[in-house]
Amino acid sequence: MSILEMMNEEVIIPARYKAMTAEQMETRIKEIKESFGTRLYIPGHHYQKDEVIQFADDTGDSLRLAQLSANNNLAEYIVFCGVHFMAETADILTNENQKVILPDMRAGCSMADMANLHQTEKAWVALQELFGDTMIPLTYVNSTAEIKAFCGKHEGATVTSSNAQKMVQWALTQKERIFFLPDQHLGRNTAFDLGIPLEEMAIWDPEVEKLEYDGDINRIKVILWKGYCSVHEKFTVENIKQMRNEYPGITIIVHPECSHEVVQLADFAGSTNYIIDKLKEAEPNSIWAVGTEMNLVNRLAKIHDNKQVYSLNPNMCPCLTMNRIDLPHLLWALESIEKGNPINEITVDKEIARYAVLAVERMLERA
Repeated sequence: MSILEMMNEEVIIPARYKAMTAEQMETRIKEIKESFGTRLYIPGHHYQKDEVIQFADDTGDSLRLAQLSANNNLAEYIVFCGVHFMAETADILTNENQKVILPDMRAGCSMADMANLHQTEKAWVALQELFGDTMIPLTYVNSTAEIKAFCGKHEGATVTSSNAQKMVQWALTQKERIFFLPDQHLGRNTAFDLGIPLEEMAIWDPEVEKLEYDGDINRIKVILWKGYCSVHEKFTVENIKQMRNEYPGITIIVHPECSHEVVQLADFAGSTNYIIDKLKEAEPNSIWAVGTEMNLVNRLAKIHDNKQVYSLNPNMCPCLTMNRIDLPHLLWALESIEKGNPINEITVDKEIARYAVLAVERMLERA
């Protein structure tokens, strides 16, 4: 579902929530959490605002939170503080008696929206004409349920930023080539780390329905969907040069959704959990520049006040869609549950869910 479709479906938040003070909203949220007890579960993604994350029962990346939701059989209501595709994954993995709620339907993901099912099916047909039955699709979990289902239907799987290498290695034992959606940077960085040269990677541009590649197409091992994270793509080589000039001895760590050039110049690259763990293990008084979402960077700087922690791009804004979830929307979602009329329930079509689960399970079996 695109951000536009979500906005069209959304019920507008009542004005009274915007008039409440933060203290009033926090008090009400605590009251509702206490009254529902284990019947209510609030997972919060690492990129959420502090005002929201304070009420999370668990924090983590998208897949971990979906798995925790699935394992929580006591919760009748799962109020997912993240973005739309994460709530979809939670709905796919939880049972039919559990309701997954997204506090603000505008909390989408621009990367996930860069690959829709219609585009993907057209690309698959065109690429099969070029390569025959030599491809297996892999999709980053930062994708819609429909794209996960497409991969499940075509013998493919999902990947996370932490297990992408294992999944790419597995995929290459199944077929000669990989079709990697929707983030070209994670696909490129992962394949390169496994020894696949850039000359053996091509890009599929869904807008013009064209394969971008110069040379003999028989050399191609990895076909990358032309998608990206609008946050991580904004970290640049110039940012790295500037930080190294300003802070001699600085250590630079970035997320693999960053461009290949940035990842190659960084000292470390890894998933959100990898970044969190590296900062935790770092020596006191060490200096770090972190190339990931600003809310998390600011939180890490507060937690590790015995170290110097900066954003790799000081002018970076937080993820706009993640920041749609705020205190008013969280309270609105909780009060709607309290009144017996939950808003913004996320439900995935059963047939889509069936194939999407296949893609997720293939990953969980191997990674």
